[in-house]
Parts: sequence; structure tokens; C-alpha cells
Amino acid sequence: MAKVTHEFDLYGKHYALETGELAKQATGACLVRQGDTSALVTVVVSKERKDYDFFPLTVDFIEKMYAVGRIPGGYLKREARPSEKGTLTARMIDRPLRPSFPDGFRNEVQVVATSLVADQVNPIDVICTMGASAALTVGGVPFEGPLACVRIGRDRTTHELLVNPTYEERDNSDLDLELAGTGDFISMLEAGAEEISEEEMLEAMLFGQQAIGAFCEQQRIFLDKVRAANGPFPVRAYQLDEPDPEVHERVFAHMDDMSAALRDADKAARVGKVEQLKAAIRAEFSEEEQLRWSRELNVELKSLEKHAMRLMVVTTGERVDGRGATEVRPLMVKPDYLPLVHGSGLFQRGQTQVLSVATLGMLNEWQRLDTIEPVDGKRYLHHYNFPPYCTGETGRMGAPKRRELGHGALAERALLPVIPSEEEFPYTIRVVSEVLESNGSSSMASTCGSTLALMDAGVPIRRPVSGIAMGLIQEEGKTVVLTDIQGIEDFLGDMDFKVCGTTRGITAMQLDNKATGLTTEVFREAFAQSHEGRMHILDTMMDAIPTPREGTKDTAPQIISLAIPTDKIRDVIGSGGKVIRGIQDDTGATIDIQEDGTVFIAGVGGTGDEAAERIRAIVKVPEVGEVYTGRVVGIQAFGAFVELLPGKDGLLHISRVAHGRVEKVEDVLSVGDEVKVQVLEVDEKGKISLDRLDKPEAPAAAGKGHNGGRRGNGNGNGTRTRRPGEGTRGNRQPRRHHEG
Repeated sequence: MAKVTHEFDLYGKHYALETGELAKQATGACLVRQGDTSALVTVVVSKERKDYDFFPLTVDFIEKMYAVGRIPGGYLKREARPSEKGTLTARMIDRPLRPSFPDGFRNEVQVVATSLVADQVNPIDVICTMGASAALTVGGVPFEGPLACVRIGRDRTTHELLVNPTYEERDNSDLDLELAGTGDFISMLEAGAEEISEEEMLEAMLFGQQAIGAFCEQQRIFLDKVRAANGPFPVRAYQLDEPDPEVHERVFAHMDDMSAALRDADKAARVGKVEQLKAAIRAEFSEEEQLRWSRELNVELKSLEKHAMRLMVVTTGERVDGRGATEVRPLMVKPDYLPLVHGSGLFQRGQTQVLSVATLGMLNEWQRLDTIEPVDGKRYLHHYNFPPYCTGETGRMGAPKRRELGHGALAERALLPVIPSEEEFPYTIRVVSEVLESNGSSSMASTCGSTLALMDAGVPIRRPVSGIAMGLIQEEGKTVVLTDIQGIEDFLGDMDFKVCGTTRGITAMQLDNKATGLTTEVFREAFAQSHEGRMHILDTMMDAIPTPREGTKDTAPQIISLAIPTDKIRDVIGSGGKVIRGIQDDTGATIDIQEDGTVFIAGVGGTGDEAAERIRAIVKVPEVGEVYTGRVVGIQAFGAFVELLPGKDGLLHISRVAHGRVEKVEDVLSVGDEVKVQVLEVDEKGKISLDRLDKPEAPAAAGKGHNGGRRGNGNGNGTRTRRPGEGTRGNRQPRRHHEG
């Protein structure tokens, strides 16, 4: 294939699509660029069809640290497990691609997007979907393309909508909306926002739909150039897994039976009835037929359940659990659920139950990120766990899967706009949401439970956040929007539309859509129902805990913030960290010192106050006139050194240790004595002169010989002979340096 490049400008940014030079053994490959940011996207489709009853698609996004000129961290110094951002980018590519393949496609498809250059100006994630779409088309793979993904931002000041904003533009944006799909419909959406209204969000979505259409048109131009240079794209024969008419007819004869089995509000009981019916239907086929039609039977039984559920909704207006289209399942809200932890909240909606637990830590416990993005890390973390027992199943426990990372990121995004700044609340905050039961919308339950946990922990969030999942059924020419969908309505429905926000507006959204032809009115109806549902849930939460607690709990670390002069940092740290370690060991507090002299002290039960006082004492500079009771730490011929504060000594001259003339300081003071002194002077070098306030009378003169009081060794000539081994300074102690 000859190399073909297409460069174009859209919405103030420069892009390029290229194929024919790299990765030519892949089914299809495309190099995509925005600015200098570049990614290679490859597609490989297996030659044989897999014997599956599902579409085997895998998508990987590989972050290469050389793309930003860095060596990976860690012991191995090479890329290993994908970062959370890498996993979320892979999901972003996967979600619009998956529904675009024809029903019954069973060949294995692997899409790999590799970062080659990350210019630290233009993000790399959204352009990879366009690259995957072009690679699929070049490779002759059947799918409903072209596809594209765009990010929509909004200038915080002017409210101007931006397409694929740079990192700098994103910093000044109150909206981060990613949409993917074709020129005709949106299939995937992710959004974070600073409490914007439903109408403003809808406006941004419509603008984003137009932008997607513009990028799809540029792909068509690129693909036309590829055809002109290389001829028609290869036509590959892929056999689709089509239903067998006889199997379909015999299975769908049980539509009424399936409708009856589905009518049960209890998930476990309903699943049991459905599986029992499927087993009975399967038993109507002979062993030979079951063997011959094993895959077809699985597909048709799943299709029977899907159509029975959907027909029930559009024909009767009733859902499998008996609710109407706009009803929210029963709620249970319990803040302060666990003792001793820093904050907790139990949230239950129907048969979905989530326990969220908040933990507060020092700012230096923030998460450092080793990615190709110009982001150092974050201080608010949300982790979501979905163990197999929450659905009554067995399974592997271990590292979080892609779904768990995606749901955790959504809840984190929903709450981030209401988290107080470091200046308001100098803590690192981690919330863990444990899904204990799941029957749909567990990510929204974790958002609600996390709000409860944060408020219970005394985190002064700006406003509480609630979330709800909306669904859609399009069947028999009818469209029904569902509020608070449960698991079966998610799996067998056409849309999973999650909306989170406060009373002032939306903070996060997520959409996975399989339905084409969704109009503005359908989205407007979904927004209206979601707002009503969110407010109902929020009212229930506010009844349980109206405002965040005043202050953190006793079990949480109390963080004290101090500002010390930068030239005193070394005094607090000490040689080799000796001083700061001593304070931490003695008090049990944790101390973090910033380069600008800001000191954060965390302790439980008053230990932080004790550590703070010791640090204040170290950095304090005694002032003239202040009175101290100090300890004598050194004696010289000219006076005594008195420790006023830890590491802070002053000189008490021999003339001020007592009333009258003193021949030797040792006649009046000894090392270790406590003495009350007043600061007389602090010179420009910080040296401190003291006066003794409780002066005793000087002792009577003693030790004078016939030499008239001159010091000597008793040889009568007024000189002193050094003892063997004695240096020129005799036995005097070395001069003690003192500082202010």
C-alpha cells in the first residue's frame, strides 16, 4: 500500500491522518496526529470465526513514556500494567466501536493504540477513536463508520465552546465533555462539569455532534485519497452468526412464558425463574439438536428474554419489578455507619447497596501519577470495588478490572467540583466504595454513598451530590425513557445514561447508547426525568445528614498548618533528619515541611498540638526583654551558655552571674542548673546576651596565692606550665557557638 497523508484544520487545531507506511502486516493501521501529539492505531481481525455467543472485541491503549522523553518509574524501568488513564482511554475507544459492528460478527477483533509522541499541549485520547475508525475502514472491516470522538470544553469566562481544547484551555474550562459516534448519532459520552445546567449541557452535546460530523467528513476525504492511491479497499468475507429460522420460531413460541417469568421485583427469584424456563425450552430440543444448534440456542434464548422485557415496557408501561417509567426504587440512607473510621455512609436503592468509607491523610499522601499527561497527581481519590458476591456469584478477586476503574473515575469526577481546596481543607482525601449488592446503577449509588461519607467525615464539600441512571427502550416504533434502571434494563435496553449533580447543576455524566435516531426531545426528556430523580434522592440524603459535620472526627488526624522562615527549615529537620524524627517519635505526630516553609502537622488526640509547640520553639527568635527559665548547657571562663529554647542558647556573661566580682563561673553555676534570665541584646548575627534575674551574692574570694592573685602553677613566677598531654587551651571547654 502506498503511503497516503491527509492534513487538515478544524476548530483552530491542526490534524493529520496517515496510512501505508507503518504496521503494514496488521489488518489496518493509521497514524493520527493533533499538533505534534501522535498515536499509531492498529486493527487485527482473526481469520476464523469464533464459536462464541458474543462479539470478541478487545481494545488496548499503550502509554509509552518515551513519548514524553521520560524513563518509566519503578524497579523494572519499562511499561507494565496500564495506568488508570490508559485503561480509561481504552474504554473511550471501545465504547463507540463495539455497537458499530454488525449483529452476529464473531471474528476476534483487537485494536491497539500506541502513543508515539505526547507534545504536552494536545491530549492524545480522543483522536485515537478517529484513528481506529480509519484503520478499520482501510482494513476492509465491516462496521458502521466512520466514527470520531471529540472533547468539548467551555471557557469559564466567556462560555465559548471549544473543540479538542489544549491542556491550557482545559485548565480554564468549566466543562470537560467527551462525545463519540457518527455524524448522525452519539454512542458514547463522558462528562465532568462545574455544576452547569441541563440546558447548557444539551447545547454542548449538540455542538459536539456537529463537530463529530466534521471529523467524519475529513475521514471520508482521507479514505477517498487512499482509494485513489491504492485502489478499492480489500473485500474480506466475514461470516455472520445469523439466527436459524427454525430455532427462532420454536424458542419465541414461549414469549408469554418469558413475560410471566420476568415479572418479579426480586432479582434472584426472577433470574431463577428465567433460567428454569430456559432450561425447559432447551429440553424441548433433542440431544442431537442441542448439539447442532448449541450456539444458536444460546443466542435465541437471550434474544427471547430481551424482547419480552422490552415489549412489556412499551406495551403495558410496566417494568419487570412493577414500577412505572419514572419511579425510583425504595431508598435507605445511613451516614456514620462504621465506628472509628474517619467517615462512612451506607446507601441502598432497591437491591443495589454500596458502603462508602472516607479516609483523611496528609497532603504528602497525594497520589503521584506516572503518565504521559502533564499532570503530577491528585489529592482526591475515589476507588470502587465490585466483588463477585455482590451479584451472588463466585469469581476471581484481585486487581480492579476496567469496569471498576471506569465506575470509580465517574464517581470521582462527580464529586471533584465540590471538594474544598487545599487552603480550605489541607487533607488528602480517599473514598472507597464497596458494592455489597448490585442490581443496576451501582456507580450512582457509590456517588451518593461517597457524599454521605465525606459529609460524615467533616469534609466541607460545597454542596451534596446525587446521581441516577436513566435508560431507554425503543421497540415497536415506541420510545420510553426509564428512570433508575436496574441490571436487566441496562443489559437488554438501548441506553445507559448516568447523570450526577447538585441542586445547582450537573457535575458528571456518562452515556452508552445503542439506539440510533435519538432526537433532542428525547435527550431533553431524559434530562428532565434525571433531574427529578436526583432531587428526590438528594432530599432523602439531606434528611439523614443535612450538612457536613463541624470538624473532623476524633479518630481522624487533626492537621495544623504553620509557616516558618525558609532559613529555619534546616533547624527543624536537623542533621540527617534527627530533629524532625525526634519530634515525630516523641509525639506520634506526622510532619510534612514544604519548600516555602509551610509545615503541615497531623496528629490524633492532641499530639499535633505538642509537635507544633516544639516546632514553634525551634524557630522562635528570642526578643529583647523576654524572660526565660533556661538550663546551663556550657561554661566558659567568660560566662555560661544558657539554653532558652531547643537549640537556642544565650550567653550569660561572668559579670552578670551574681552580685559582686566572680573569679570563676563554676563558683556560682554548674552545667544542668536552671537559671532565670532576661534577654538584653540580640545582635545582627543573632547572638544573644542575657542577664540573670535571680542573682545570688558572689562567693568570697578564694584560691589567691603569694603571687598577688595572678594565675600560675605555684612556681612563684606568675606563669603556668602545661601538664603532659594538655593543649594550648588547657582543659577549657571549646567555645560554644550560639545563634538567635
